[in-house]
Amino acid sequence: MDAVNYSNFRRNLKDYFKKVNEDSEPLIVTNKDPEDNVVILSKDDYDSLIETLTIQSNNYLMDKINRGRKQVKEGKISQHDLIDPNEVTKS
Repeated sequence: MDAVNYSNFRRNLKDYFKKVNEDSEPLIVTNKDPEDNVVILSKDDYDSLIETLTIQSNNYLMDKINRGRKQVKEGKISQHDLIDPNEVTKS
């Protein structure tokens, strides 16, 4: 993760935004007072982070994920074709 001081960040704001979005790498913007430092993320990366945190905080989903991991580890898996939603008939 790169870091840049606030003055340089402000002078080259557009370039840093572009770099953060293209590289999907967060950027630390530093200030004289370390408590004022910030991290810049692309919106896609932020959304992904929030979704991951939401899933990890959902015990029901995490139980399903962990059961699936256990089944894979134990070799209790099978392969099948994907369902084509256009071929599914409504009952």
